[in-house]
Amino acid sequence: MEKTKSYSKFTIRMQKKLVVMFFMIALVFAFLSYRLLSITRDNGESYKKQVLSQQRYDSKDIPYKRGTIYDTNGSVLASSEKVYNVILDAVAVLEKEEYLEPTMNALRDQFGIDISEVRSYIAEKGEVSRYKVLAKRLPYEEITGFLELQGEEDSLIKGVWFEEEYKRVYPGNTLACDVIGFTTNDYDGQYGLEEFYNDTLSGTPGRQYGYLNDDGELERRTIPAEDGNSIVTTIDANIQSIVEKYLLKFNEELKDRYHPGNAAENVGCIIMEVNTGEILAMASYPNYNLNDTRNTEALIGMNLLDEKGKRMDYITEENLSDLDTDEKMYQHLDALWKNFCISDTYEPGSVSKPFTVAAGIESGSIVGTESYNCEGIVEIGGKKIRCHNRWGDGPTTVQQGIEYSCNIAMIRVGQAMGIDNFVKFQHIFNFGLKTNIDLQGEARTDSVIYNENNMGPTELATNTFGQGYNTTMIQTITGFCSLINGGYYYEPHVVSKIVSPSGATVQNIEPRLLKQTVSEETSQMVLEYCNTVVTGEKGTGKTARPAGYMIGGKTGTAETLPRGNDEYVVSFMGYAPADDPQIAIYVVVDRPNMPPNQRDDAKFATGIVRNILTEVLPYLGIFMTEELSEKEMQELEALQIELMTPPVSEDDTGEEGGDAPDEEGAEGTAGEGQNPEDVQQTPAPRNEVWKTFPIDPETGYAVDPDTGAFVDPVTGAVHGSSYEGGDAQNPDSEENMVSPQPQPED
Repeated sequence: MEKTKSYSKFTIRMQKKLVVMFFMIALVFAFLSYRLLSITRDNGESYKKQVLSQQRYDSKDIPYKRGTIYDTNGSVLASSEKVYNVILDAVAVLEKEEYLEPTMNALRDQFGIDISEVRSYIAEKGEVSRYKVLAKRLPYEEITGFLELQGEEDSLIKGVWFEEEYKRVYPGNTLACDVIGFTTNDYDGQYGLEEFYNDTLSGTPGRQYGYLNDDGELERRTIPAEDGNSIVTTIDANIQSIVEKYLLKFNEELKDRYHPGNAAENVGCIIMEVNTGEILAMASYPNYNLNDTRNTEALIGMNLLDEKGKRMDYITEENLSDLDTDEKMYQHLDALWKNFCISDTYEPGSVSKPFTVAAGIESGSIVGTESYNCEGIVEIGGKKIRCHNRWGDGPTTVQQGIEYSCNIAMIRVGQAMGIDNFVKFQHIFNFGLKTNIDLQGEARTDSVIYNENNMGPTELATNTFGQGYNTTMIQTITGFCSLINGGYYYEPHVVSKIVSPSGATVQNIEPRLLKQTVSEETSQMVLEYCNTVVTGEKGTGKTARPAGYMIGGKTGTAETLPRGNDEYVVSFMGYAPADDPQIAIYVVVDRPNMPPNQRDDAKFATGIVRNILTEVLPYLGIFMTEELSEKEMQELEALQIELMTPPVSEDDTGEEGGDAPDEEGAEGTAGEGQNPEDVQQTPAPRNEVWKTFPIDPETGYAVDPDTGAFVDPVTGAVHGSSYEGGDAQNPDSEENMVSPQPQPED
């Protein structure tokens, strides 16, 4: 009972204290509420503006400047220029009534802005909005007039400010578009160097923000942006321009020739330093403007594709509107933006023959002096395979097998090696593997070559002359350089240096030697054999030789799938000078836009090579060594090229046993490059019976009187008809063909 009484007294006393405390707290809250209402009534608008100013007007990102891309000589290929967004502060415009009209008039007069929309926006959100973008990415010269008006004494133009941003600019427009790539509106790199080196070129944005100090005053703090690093490439803009000029010239000459569309599905060219792996130029056609990447006019002449990417027709001005969805448009733009030189695979054709011979010699399977009898056709594994010369080349040495581009000779070399050795050396030459070039989009080719488990005798035979497996341009030229430089395989690269925003060198990217593919002795033999392709009496690459120079190389022709479709990939892989190669050049013409019986001629590629080297070699300071004809001198003078020709003795023909290409063959037109009177000789042995055929005056081909097929009057290669021309193979029927592995995925 006592405990209960004590508890009752304690409760009454506490209740009194709690009542007093409650009233005191209530008074405090009442005072605070009154004070808050007073502040809101008297100073609320001012505080609201300060808070909004802190959040919108004075808190903003500071953009970084993306690094510059230079060519090897310091010329700018890609840069970032400061541009300005026009920002409206509606609250500031409405601060005084007399600000509205002068500001609206200035926006209309200086920027062409529709002020009716601006007025509607101010009427709707003018009490709270301090950030509205009215125009984007204007260069400084377009905002100077407004700034001058705004800066005048007693100016009533208020509430407009300019937000800084950077815009990617490409001074060369289409120059090196496949190599450079471009950026999105979000400043992310797409394709080429822009994507591969995106992290290097990107910087870190800064931040500027405001805050209220203890006295209620607005203060600002700025964290500066960190600009991106720049890259110096191995690309020489002058050489790149020469290459692109002649790819465009080729397109202008052959576009719409047989069907509506470009001169070919694709035309690509790579020029590489033989002893470093550095890329001096890389280009393909069609190209596009880096400053206007979505211009659909660049698509005209390309393939019109279905949803699975299968060719349906060609894009013309009339059917361009069929690309009526974003998905269709992007599909075709993606095909335009890809770099053919690294992203597309194809059967290389006979440019692979030097690889076959090098592998045979290096493996010890042949010594390089063997001779084989070519009768024009051979049956292997129950399938017939023809040579380029349907009548046969007769006794043919290994060297002549490259000079004439004899398929049968290569088959015999492959048989001497066997499947294991052939596959082993394909990997040594890096076929089926990426080169790891520093460009985005290199194709994988591991699924488009054979291995020991799925290669049979027929596949071995066709692979020896470049049909039945796929490669890329960059794989082929990189491996070829190792065949002619002593056997040294360098990793191809496009960037030589990374530079900080202050100009300091962050990293030098030196040539990277990966392996030795063949011995120096084997390399020297291959070099001598490839020289005869240009200098030999029946060399298939005569028309690639530029006036005043001796070069070497190898032609290539491969029939595309399905077999018998009369479509071909023709090419020429060359190097200069012939006795000490410094640069290699590879030109591929993918399905020329010509009549079916004229598509399989490597002269489409050799003509482009000749034109390019005629300008590039003097530019590189490589001196002429060969005597010039009067016509060649006139051609060079027309090009305004300095003639650096040393004296030539009367006994020096300048051809080392071969006829110079006829000047008419310089443009790469089918059948050009030789004088018909010089090639019609009688009597002729069976394997040269084509030399007695009449010459078609329009094309320059010899015409087989029995079949009507066009025949190269120098090499005997059959064009069109039921035979693959140039220097590739053609079985009797499509079912006898050996198909390559499936195309790689992108």
